[in-house]
Amino acid sequence: MKQRVERLDWGRLADSLDADGYAVTPPILPARHCAELIGLYAQRERFRKKIDMARLRFGVGEYKYFADPLPAQVQQLRAAFYRHLVPIANRWMLALDASARPLPPELADYLRYCAERGQTKPTPLMLRYEASGYNCMHQDIYGDEVFPLQITIALSRRETDYSGGEFLLLEDRPRSQARCSAITLEIGEAVIFPSNFRPIHGRRGYYRARIRHGVSTVRSGMRYTLGIIFHNAA
Repeated sequence: MKQRVERLDWGRLADSLDADGYAVTPPILPARHCAELIGLYAQRERFRKKIDMARLRFGVGEYKYFADPLPAQVQQLRAAFYRHLVPIANRWMLALDASARPLPPELADYLRYCAERGQTKPTPLMLRYEASGYNCMHQDIYGDEVFPLQITIALSRRETDYSGGEFLLLEDRPRSQARCSAITLEIGEAVIFPSNFRPIHGRRGYYRARIRHGVSTVRSGMRYTLGIIFHNAA
């Protein structure tokens, strides 16, 4: 997993995040690894919590938060992506707040930083949608500490395992109309996107754009994704 992440074109990905507010990678998980992760979904001991989205009016579908210890693939992806995303995250934080404290370069140190603030529960998760399922626009905020970026990886084959179910981003800019993006992911591809705000350069410097994400209605089949969030939950 580390080598796959290292080989990504991080210059292009950083440019895309700055320009568009998101970036899509080439496939980083082979289909067999995606199938292995989907196979974990039925193993109750692998997860600490299950959410019925309809019951909470979050949408229609369900998701489960992994328990510690995380599956090896998930842990490796989380650590490898963190190393490359933390310079971008620090740059964004400083653009919005010159007094922001830089985050540490390694995930283990960042998780200790979260723990000092009472956030100790793992947040990587798997999501499952059947036909007519969807996810309302939201943010994955679990406490005061929020890492500026997160990842969703497609585990199912578009137009084979499912149809519909586009990944959605909604960007709210001050004194402006909201901007929407609909992103289709092939199996094994990842989309990197903001967890909360992103900086946009204007005539008077940088300003905050609030970002929410969701999933459009799945028209048929079954759609699985892996979500990698870097801050832990309280």
